[in-house]
Amino acid sequence: MTTANTQVLIVGAGPTGLTLALWLTRLGVDIRIIDKAAGPGETSRALAVQARTLEFHRQLGIVEDVLGAGVRLRRLTMRVPPHGVAATLELGNFGEGVTRYSYAFALPQDIHERVLVEHLQKAGVTVERRTELVDFADDGSAVTANVQGAKGAAVIRADYIVGCDGAHSTMRHGLALGFPGGAYDQSFYVADVAGKGPVTEEGLDIVLGAYGFALVMPVRQRGSLRLIGIVPERFEKQEHITFEMIRADVERESGIEVKALNWFSTYRVHHRVADRFRVGRAYLAGDAGHIHSPAGGQGMNTGIGDAVNLAWKLADVLRGRANPGLLDSYESERLAFAHSLIRGTDQAFRLVSGRSLLSRIWRRFVMPHVAARILKTRRGSQFFFGLISQTRIDYRASAISAGSAGEVAGGDRLPWVDFGGDDNFAPLNELDWQVHVYGEADPLFRQAIGAPGIALHRFDWNEAVGKAGLMRNAAYLLRPDGHVALASETQDAARFEEYIAALGLKPQAASPS
Repeated sequence: MTTANTQVLIVGAGPTGLTLALWLTRLGVDIRIIDKAAGPGETSRALAVQARTLEFHRQLGIVEDVLGAGVRLRRLTMRVPPHGVAATLELGNFGEGVTRYSYAFALPQDIHERVLVEHLQKAGVTVERRTELVDFADDGSAVTANVQGAKGAAVIRADYIVGCDGAHSTMRHGLALGFPGGAYDQSFYVADVAGKGPVTEEGLDIVLGAYGFALVMPVRQRGSLRLIGIVPERFEKQEHITFEMIRADVERESGIEVKALNWFSTYRVHHRVADRFRVGRAYLAGDAGHIHSPAGGQGMNTGIGDAVNLAWKLADVLRGRANPGLLDSYESERLAFAHSLIRGTDQAFRLVSGRSLLSRIWRRFVMPHVAARILKTRRGSQFFFGLISQTRIDYRASAISAGSAGEVAGGDRLPWVDFGGDDNFAPLNELDWQVHVYGEADPLFRQAIGAPGIALHRFDWNEAVGKAGLMRNAAYLLRPDGHVALASETQDAARFEEYIAALGLKPQAASPS
């Protein structure tokens, strides 16, 4: 039995694990990533790629490949059979002014994974397939993991281990963590089909039926249609549901005449959050730590958000950039968001899938018109966009968030500002701590924050900067993930030095520790 060392062992090569691997590799951390499957998934339920995820992909330099593989959704058509179109909602730029990616975007998870795998391979890292975590032990200084691979058993010793291994996580079970929550009554189906019917070009159709809803959208790479919906109530208790059993219902509710079935699956939806996201040197991320309804397309994106949040913190500690205490903020920030997300998606799901007479009336005859009226106003569009795009996530309650300047407080995502082709998010590609000043920068302040290796980026002040909520000549210390760590109305070197000292931020070590 061989023993190998690495800095971070990632268990699970879905979008969460792959994103974590890409960020850590880019940050100079030695990793290994294992997955018990023989290859990337061939089917998927997740479709939505939210704007915040696209911003993270931009930081890695992979966003153009992701965008090229998916579909930019320009409009949402809400249909109520047999009455026809109830409302049409424009999605082509409904987040205007919030982000460069101000539209709805869809990319099936399996194709998304392939893009991530390709970039990981370009970085020199190969996913170790058919390799399963058997058990692991944390001795306080490192984690020893026993794995079973295609070539037999092996031992991997790592500084940290991260479980990105899904809802049935071996990692979570190994940590003996509870996973409280429950399951919804409804079961879902997902199908990839060749068919014809009313389909919005470059858009998404949501059909509000008698027993729930169905989504219809094109899948660019396959020239097919993706159908997602709720299994009819009379079938949902059956152990094995075939497409032919529910074909008539699917065709009636979706409006699509199915010519050929490429693949089909059904699944139950749970809403659960693990008791902890960290025990010692072991972490959970993605579905291993939280699962919820598909309402709003948040699941995969939340896992990717977990990965980004954890990646730069692990890298800073391993590279000697920050004190180990920085890692405490991962659980507090992401666990709080997971609980908040569960509450929100639970309410949304019940709103669109309730079975009472009142729920059916709301879903079929009231909701489309309410949604249309909200999205017709700029304020309503931006509010709805912020709700689903994850650009409104903040960590204001975090122990590592401090201060405020203008409308921006520590923990907020940096407001995006377009300077006419260029924008203030471009420097975030450095994946490092940095300070932004909008206006004039004091040379002495620049010198002070440069001592721990933090770059200062100065931007000209204009009306757009003020509208974004930023304050003239204020100073904003940004974390590598683009969230504000410290906001100060003045360029107070002493205040920044105090914050920097508290986290132990220092110039990066010459090589990873």
